[in-house]
Amino acid sequence: MSILPTNVQKLIQYLQRLPGLGPKSAARIAMYILKSPKSYAVEMADVIKDIKENITYCKTCFNFAISDDCDVCSDPRRDKTILCVVEDALDVLAFEQGVQFEGLYHVLGGVVSPVSGIGPEDIRINELILRLQVGTVKEVIIGTNPNIEGEATAMYIKQEIQAISSLARLKVTRLARGLPTGADLEYADDTTLKKAFEGRGEF
Repeated sequence: MSILPTNVQKLIQYLQRLPGLGPKSAARIAMYILKSPKSYAVEMADVIKDIKENITYCKTCFNFAISDDCDVCSDPRRDKTILCVVEDALDVLAFEQGVQFEGLYHVLGGVVSPVSGIGPEDIRINELILRLQVGTVKEVIIGTNPNIEGEATAMYIKQEIQAISSLARLKVTRLARGLPTGADLEYADDTTLKKAFEGRGEF
């Protein structure tokens, strides 16, 4: 039998669903919220409600956006001939904070993972191919994570590009191996990400 009120237990249970949070971490966060001023909790709740109601996906790259186009795609200063393919929006954030990348992105929304029942048709590879067929992009940088699923997804994308004659001219590169194998891009430091971009090679 818990000594905590039911609504506090419920908050802890919801917090436990967040990635990387166990029971103790969830309980500590719940206690922090309880001890904070009411205004803090209300404002946080409003922010969560706002993003759930107003954040959508960019119709071009599938990054998070508040309108049809995200801030990256709508920026006229971006180099539209270079496209970096990443797994999710957190990777875009990592690159934008740590690398002076001037091109555009394509967010797959996951990786090919047969073990998890995720095939190529379950992520945005078809949308990528359609985007490349427009003819603007000259280089595709495959920026999936350097783990088994990321490598398999990268290889599949390369094969799909090579299978289409109109895309044969495209330069396909892969981020350099300065990134530790098995790691996630979102956790890499700025210097490592920058070196990975600078050292990218033909794939």
